[in-house]
Amino acid sequence: MSGTPRRGARRPAQTRGPARRPARRQAPVPEVPVDVHDADGVRLQKVLAQAGVGSRRACEALIAAGRVQVDGHVVVEQGVRIDPSRQVVHVDGVRVQLDEEKTYLAFNKPAGVVSTMSDEQGRVSLGDFMSERQERLFHVGRLDSETEGLILLTNDGELAHRLQHPSYGVAKTYLAEVPGPVARDVGKSLRAGIELDDGPARVDSFRLIDSQPGKALVEVILHEGRKHIVRRLLEAVGHPVERLVRVQVGPIHLGDLRPGRWRVLTRTEVGQLFTAAGL
Repeated sequence: MSGTPRRGARRPAQTRGPARRPARRQAPVPEVPVDVHDADGVRLQKVLAQAGVGSRRACEALIAAGRVQVDGHVVVEQGVRIDPSRQVVHVDGVRVQLDEEKTYLAFNKPAGVVSTMSDEQGRVSLGDFMSERQERLFHVGRLDSETEGLILLTNDGELAHRLQHPSYGVAKTYLAEVPGPVARDVGKSLRAGIELDDGPARVDSFRLIDSQPGKALVEVILHEGRKHIVRRLLEAVGHPVERLVRVQVGPIHLGDLRPGRWRVLTRTEVGQLFTAAGL
């Protein structure tokens, strides 16, 4: 039939106007990096060395390996200058304290000492053990007068606030001497929660350390900071505390620090405290 295209023949191109090109996908606009080059600042490797991270050569190696961050950005370039007073530096994810005016102490509080820097009633206080320190220190949390053990002191207000606030979940570990024996379900009850007169409370961990006729040594871990919380919890389950010692706050251990003595926290310990406090 005339006018019928043969099989296999090309059909005539149809006029459809100018061809439309597919729209190009726009590349995402890169974020503007934080400027870590402060012309009036101090060389990064010098800042790290002064903070006790290592020698300048060792700090240069850390920078080259990409293990150093300034304000959240990895820095691998040598010779970068920063302002230590306003910028935050991390090494291997752990914050480095750059402010030389900040002080961090661990103190082993003896029984009978009140957790204040001075006492109007003339009782022995924390301040009586800090007379040689020139800084204006304040304590991180409290221990009641008869509770012994680890208490931190500092002039770093931001860190102290976070370490005390229960929302950051910084755990405290206590050893308590109580009347024994301790029943097996005591730990389960404490972990499930006990209703106290000011609301429910529970421990994060409980375990029996030692048991002798008529007495036992137990470990209690919790992050609450209510007044006499450990004593009240143990009394509620039938084991009133006879002696109580706090042996750990977050990553900091009391260790063999003698009662009435204090020590300066190491750079590593301070970094661990920053990490625990989310700084």
